[in-house]
Amino acid sequence: MEDHPVLTKLESACSDLNTLLKSSKTLQTDLQKHDENFKTLQESLTVASRRLAPLQTLSIASKALETRINRAVSPALVLIDGFKISESLQRKLVDISTKLSGQKSEERRLRLLIKYVDCVDKLNIAINLISQEGGPAIQRLQEVVEFLSRTKATDQFRTHRLRETLVTLKALYETEVDSMKFDGLLDEALLNLQDEFEGILLQLRHHNIGVQAEGDGDDGGEVADVAELGTEMEVEVLRRISETLTANDCLDICIDIFVKVRYKRAAKALMKLNPDYLRTYKPEEIDEMEWESLETSISLWTQHFELAVRTVFVSEKNLCNQVLGNIMEGIVWQECFVKIADKIMAVFFRFGEGVARSNKEPQKLFKLLDMFNSLENIKTEFYDIFEGEAGADICTRFRELEKLLVHASTKVYWEFGLQIEGNQDGLPPPQDGSVPKLVRYAINYLKYLTTDNYTEPMAHVLRTEQIWKAGVLSAPESDENLLKDAVLNVMEALNRNIESKRSGYKDKVLYHVFTMNTYWYIYMRTRNTELAKLLGESYMRKNYKVVAEEAAYLYEKQAWGGLVRLLDKQDISEGDDAQEKIEAFLKGFEEAAQRHTSKYSIPEADLRGQIKEATVKLIVPAYSEFLDAYSSVLDVKAYSSPESIEGLLGQIFSGNDQKSSLGSRRRDLKDRLEGRTSVSSDIEQMAGRGSGDRFRRNRSNASDA
Repeated sequence: MEDHPVLTKLESACSDLNTLLKSSKTLQTDLQKHDENFKTLQESLTVASRRLAPLQTLSIASKALETRINRAVSPALVLIDGFKISESLQRKLVDISTKLSGQKSEERRLRLLIKYVDCVDKLNIAINLISQEGGPAIQRLQEVVEFLSRTKATDQFRTHRLRETLVTLKALYETEVDSMKFDGLLDEALLNLQDEFEGILLQLRHHNIGVQAEGDGDDGGEVADVAELGTEMEVEVLRRISETLTANDCLDICIDIFVKVRYKRAAKALMKLNPDYLRTYKPEEIDEMEWESLETSISLWTQHFELAVRTVFVSEKNLCNQVLGNIMEGIVWQECFVKIADKIMAVFFRFGEGVARSNKEPQKLFKLLDMFNSLENIKTEFYDIFEGEAGADICTRFRELEKLLVHASTKVYWEFGLQIEGNQDGLPPPQDGSVPKLVRYAINYLKYLTTDNYTEPMAHVLRTEQIWKAGVLSAPESDENLLKDAVLNVMEALNRNIESKRSGYKDKVLYHVFTMNTYWYIYMRTRNTELAKLLGESYMRKNYKVVAEEAAYLYEKQAWGGLVRLLDKQDISEGDDAQEKIEAFLKGFEEAAQRHTSKYSIPEADLRGQIKEATVKLIVPAYSEFLDAYSSVLDVKAYSSPESIEGLLGQIFSGNDQKSSLGSRRRDLKDRLEGRTSVSSDIEQMAGRGSGDRFRRNRSNASDA
């Protein structure tokens, strides 16, 4: 009884299992039926697939054929559209060209030219597209036609139409493209653009060049502001035309036109300055020129050279950059500018080189320095203008010209000193003891050299020469010392020349007159000048003023001292002795007077006046004292009075009868305005003391007299 629930559960489970087995059997039967149905369906699908396979292959082949035909026809259609666009642009070009030919307004013409250039650019693009795409398009179309003909993938009618299209398109391409590029409206348009390019360039002129040059001469060389060539619109049109010509393989033509026209305009602008002197550039031709003409030519050269660089070439360079700067990444325009400037600069360089290589005459030094200083003033600007590889040759020639000028300037100067020392004027010492022309020339030469205009250029030249000789690493002297040493060199040569000349005098009085005149002239003409400041006042006093004063004392002693000694009262014992002495004095005085009026010259009025004053103080008191002392034994009225003697001395030193005194009247205004210094008191003191102890003689031959 206790196991009864368990049995019940077991029976129930057994019943459920039986039911489940029956259901599984039924399900298995159903699955077998479905499997049979699937097999039947699969057999049906296989049959259907076998029947549809040819249609599927045909569909794929049709799509592939369609794609192939489209790939060939599409480029052909683009090619045809290109021909249509080209034809439209050509009609537009003709229309704009007609308007241009009848347009008088310059501004409207420029605007039309911009449109014309735009149209040419578009036509060029269209033709290039046709040229580039036409060949491949025709090739693809031809391949499709051959494929259809070979495979018979379509009917003969369609294949025939496609073949006719191919033949027509191929004939059009082969005949029209070259014509459009080289013989059609594009070629004509490019020729028109070349003419317009040249015409606009010719219109761009340099204005007021002659006026600027005249102004430069008046205001010390200031150059007017650089003027731009052309308006913004003109420059824009030129730039667009140049780029269009370049894009159409006309770059060489464009450059040729630009260089030819702008060279002509730049040269014509400079021709307004009348630079006829530039035709003379050979050294032998320059040597044959009159000095006044050469001097004027060099002055014009310096002005014109600076004007060409700072105005004409700057304007031309700016124009080159604006018009051609975008072509070939900016490497063309600089070469074009150099081509424009090269021929003009060559003319200027030839003249400068000819002057530098010509004879080294002393007067050329200042003009050579002017040329050198002019080059130095514009050197930085010159190198900026002709920068880069394109301008290397011009810059090299510029440096070579500077070198020539440095060599020429220093050679002229040193040869001048050698000529002075060698007494190459070929003249004997002046017969009247006046100042030699060579001394006058040399002093004025050095005074001019040491003015503000030439001190710096000459020092620069000397420093450059020193660096070339000693090397860059050497320690150069200061500019002032270099110039001082150079001037001292010539002054010492001049001193040796003077010593050589005065040693040729046999007349001792004339010897002292010459020395006094010459050294006094040098001291007075240099006093308060830049030359004296450079050499130093102590140097000038010691070497010239003191020497002149010594010579004046010795002249007084030699020329008049003997007469004073004749009036010595120590040897007189009776009236006859006094009479003999006074007659000897008057005879000697007459001889001295004749020598002074016929042989001796003191051209400097101030020096002559001071010598007269000293002579009067030496002679007249002694004569008057002698007359007074022996008035009891002499017939005083029978002899010249002291006043007459003084008057005669005044006539002797008046300078009216002296030939060389005329030369003193030809001194320039500046020399006549220079101050005077007195030597009369020194002479009087020396004569009164009767000895030369007052001076320390600096020259060994000062006592030879």
